[in-house]
Amino acid sequence: MDTNHTPERPDSRGTSGNGPTPPRVEVEPTPDAGATNPAGAHASGEYNSGEHAAGAHAAGTHAAGATEHIPYVPSTASETRTVVKTRTKKLPVFLAALGGFVLGGILLIALVMSGAFRITDSDVQAAGDSAAQTIKIDAEDATLAEAVAAKALPSVVSITTETQDGGGVGSGVILDADGNILTNYHVIEGATAIAVNVDDDASYEAEIVGTDESSDLAVIRITDKGDAQLTPIEVGDSDDLSVGEWVMAIGSPFGNEQSVSTGIVSALYRSTAMQSSTGTTIYANMIQTDAAINPGNSGGALVDSEGKLVGINSIIESYSGSSSGVGFAIPINYAINIANQIIAGETPAHPYLGVSVTSVNAFVARRENLSVSEGALISQVNGGTPAAEAGLEVNDIVTAVDDEPVTSADGLIMALREHEVGDKVTLTVVRGDETKKIDVTLGSDADLQTDQQDTSSGNGAMTEEEFLQYLQELMGQNGGNLGGQIG
Repeated sequence: MDTNHTPERPDSRGTSGNGPTPPRVEVEPTPDAGATNPAGAHASGEYNSGEHAAGAHAAGTHAAGATEHIPYVPSTASETRTVVKTRTKKLPVFLAALGGFVLGGILLIALVMSGAFRITDSDVQAAGDSAAQTIKIDAEDATLAEAVAAKALPSVVSITTETQDGGGVGSGVILDADGNILTNYHVIEGATAIAVNVDDDASYEAEIVGTDESSDLAVIRITDKGDAQLTPIEVGDSDDLSVGEWVMAIGSPFGNEQSVSTGIVSALYRSTAMQSSTGTTIYANMIQTDAAINPGNSGGALVDSEGKLVGINSIIESYSGSSSGVGFAIPINYAINIANQIIAGETPAHPYLGVSVTSVNAFVARRENLSVSEGALISQVNGGTPAAEAGLEVNDIVTAVDDEPVTSADGLIMALREHEVGDKVTLTVVRGDETKKIDVTLGSDADLQTDQQDTSSGNGAMTEEEFLQYLQELMGQNGGNLGGQIG
């Protein structure tokens, strides 16, 4: 994967001393707790704007046409004219003029009714004028943002964390009256204490219920809400979203709680993988929006025109570290599935193939004398896995999933993550000089995660080395190109 177009996540701890290199795609960092002034926010990159040269308007010189001067010469011919005076009758002239106005009005009305002309507030336009466009605006649209904000704001919270490195601020969404809150994993990563502020300025302590680091999702719960009445958000259906649909982003950008921004769905099905020293995060089928998303919006809500939750705001594409009109949200259908597993005390399950893969490119193809120059080369097939049961072999090259091209190792990972456990997929595989179609029923990685946790030390959490090994087995890193950085 071209590192110039590889996602990066800036340091999510607001008090971190060193920022990462300027990212193209960043997961929203959690700004320093209490750093509520946007002007003081740390920009993780440098934006190099091009110079804007205003075009000089040169006024042309208007030369009036010169009239040829002809000298006056008296005429020698004589001419006689007779002037006859007549009396004009005013009434017939008035009646004729009135008739003309009436006839003209009738003609104009006929043209408008026939569609030959359109009369707007500012002009009369010919119907055949392709540059003109009539747009009908519903008067209720003027209050749409107010209505949606009033409904959704009480369900979005600000999350403040304390860590060994300092602290940060992010956002979260209330899922139920028990105080379960869905947010991003990177918002609460490494937190030693968590505080939640709701829309009425009340503050509560919270604890981590569970996390899914590879999906960048987590659930926290208010520990003692007393008699407080929480407002769970209404969950929508992200599968029903359309490009161009109106959306609102809600969260705490730069620590400014209860902030909203509006925009549209810019694109759907954006996917990327992000890597750090602690693992790899897979963002599959992301919702792209131009609603402003900034550091601190992470974990907040993306809602539709009915105030229903359709996404969890997570990453941005920016050279400056702030909104550039390209933000991404995790689809709620995927996020709520992970959240429900966590709340139920289960280990979040992901589609599992059971191979290790490396990326094939022109250099690798020439060096290894391969028959294709791009794809995912299988370097290991784990016994007893869906891959082994389907008959996949070492040195097979996966070039497509369900006829969608796969050009690299991370491309295969993201293509599989877009499916559910139990889905049957068809892999296009190049074996030697032969191309095969192999059907595979995807398994669950829950057992693999449990095994890794059982063999780890301490409190049951995987060490960094164990987690990296787990990801290699699960998603096929093993030297493959899973560029980017998460933090």
